Amino acid sequence: MNKKLNIITLASLMVVMSISYAQAARDYISVVGSSTVYPFATVVAEQFGKTTKFKTPKIESTGSGGGFKLFCAGVGARHPDITNASRAIKKSEIEMCKKNGVKEIIEVKVGYDGIVLASSKKAPQMKISRKDLFLALAKEVPTDKDGKLVANPYKTWKDVNSTLPATKIKVLGPPPTSGTRDAFVELAMEGGCKQFGWIKNLKKKDKKKYKAICHAIREDGAFVDAGENDVLIVKKLEVDPQSFGIFGFSFLDQNSDKIQGSLIDGQEPTFENIADGKYPVSRPLYIYVKKAHVGTIPGIVGFLKEFTSDKAAGEDGYLIDKGLIPMPEDEKEAVRDAAINLKPM
Repeated sequence: MNKKLNIITLASLMVVMSISYAQAARDYISVVGSSTVYPFATVVAEQFGKTTKFKTPKIESTGSGGGFKLFCAGVGARHPDITNASRAIKKSEIEMCKKNGVKEIIEVKVGYDGIVLASSKKAPQMKISRKDLFLALAKEVPTDKDGKLVANPYKTWKDVNSTLPATKIKVLGPPPTSGTRDAFVELAMEGGCKQFGWIKNLKKKDKKKYKAICHAIREDGAFVDAGENDVLIVKKLEVDPQSFGIFGFSFLDQNSDKIQGSLIDGQEPTFENIADGKYPVSRPLYIYVKKAHVGTIPGIVGFLKEFTSDKAAGEDGYLIDKGLIPMPEDEKEAVRDAAINLKPM
């Protein structure tokens, strides 16, 4: 009986060991996350694969929220090593990570990006304010009476502002899981929303209500959830010159022969305006690294060195050619030091 038991125990142990070995044997870096950071991470991965002994990292576009969900699900080769993000990690996501054993996270800022309201070059260039954007896309809008909201009644841009075109409001934008959506809501929608005095005053009195008003996007067809595929949005803008799309500056930059960016609060979404902080709808971009995977999954430190190097993210780096806005030199040095020395948040 004991001999049989020992054989069964040994067999079970061998199964567990083989599973553990299979999990630990992944020989490439797994990266998920933001569709905005995806093209930058892909170029870095290709360079890293070409110039080192390591395999080219596998990059998947899942959206920032989807990326954090996968990243925070646990430690081990079944889970990604890195997630791209077009916004900072939320407190709730840090807690989710900790709950699942992901305790040391390295935050690496890779540069800056602008969020654009783009249209086909066949259409006149739109000149709009953040206040107009809020009124065009909010689920509920203020009336002339302070403290009163109504379901958004505006059908055309001219309904919002008499100086805007009398064309139907149709905006193709990212889904709720996208960091671009989060940043657009915070920077553009809220930026216009708080120009109404009584709503701005709510922020101190009732922050939950304030956010509910400023961040809720209408669901009557004027705003269309176009998914994480920014390339598809560009194609749709070409087909329908009266529609607009929301995505990162890099996609505008890479498709400038087909589409144009709207002026927002008088500022055009250009490399210079975003770098100088003049363009009002801009944000930092990040990658987040699971420290527990360093040393187990080969090449992570080298990949971080490549991503933060001058040849990639410096003023004349290959990522700048792809539309990334570089960080100031002192900030870049601090970020690089934290990344290479694997300093957790």
